[in-house]
Amino acid sequence: MADHSGPPEPFRLTDSPWFWALAFSLTALLGIGIIAPKFDRRQRQIEGRFLGRQQAAMERARRAAGQPAIDLAEEALDREVVAQKRIVPLWTLAAVAAAAASASAIMLGRERASRPS
Repeated sequence: MADHSGPPEPFRLTDSPWFWALAFSLTALLGIGIIAPKFDRRQRQIEGRFLGRQQAAMERARRAAGQPAIDLAEEALDREVVAQKRIVPLWTLAAVAAAAASASAIMLGRERASRPS
């Protein structure tokens, strides 16, 4: 049998799963930062269509119930008001990625401190 009682291997950063978790979460944060303007424009279009369809469905239901018709153009929401409160905000993904990066960095630091250099 081989004797493995020699000096312990030095800590290699790339062998730690926490290093990779940190690297991927930081990459996710970078990606979110890069796509944020495009996401905002696209999400504004998607949510505007959704809200329009929702208003049209409510109007159809009102008419089917025999209630007086409402002019949808007058009841339309202003784009700037809708833009302030997104249905699907991007900050939630960024917060999860930031939390994952923070936790990974803390755990990587703890792992590195507990192993001999």
